[in-house]
Amino acid sequence: MLQVTMMAPAVSDSSNCPADVLIVEDDPIIAIDFEDRLLGFGVKSVRTVGSVAQALAAIAARVPGFALLDVGLSRENSFAVAERLAALKIPFVFVTGYGADARIPPEFAGQPRLQKPCSSDALEAALQVRAAD
Repeated sequence: MLQVTMMAPAVSDSSNCPADVLIVEDDPIIAIDFEDRLLGFGVKSVRTVGSVAQALAAIAARVPGFALLDVGLSRENSFAVAERLAALKIPFVFVTGYGADARIPPEFAGQPRLQKPCSSDALEAALQVRAAD
């Protein structure tokens, strides 16, 4: 007798996703891509800003559950945002197109990084690691 097992489609467990993610990214195309993928993973709210001042204001208005920080913004870097998030104990990941050449301050050397462009699997893994913390 032939037995067929039907399997449900693979669905991300959105219970492990943060409710609110802050994206600090100065390239609108990359920001939209991140936002679409995060929403697809089950994140309820995604806010995008393009500068350190906007990021700090967004954090002051509502502390996110997680953040993606582009290292190199137009004429600045995101390390002041990283300092604020670290002080609030908010998990975050650096995102950079510079790979190993990105100059990260020593206090953030152990911080997770995603290489641009990053796969959806890598992005989702960053969210899952955050959920385990």
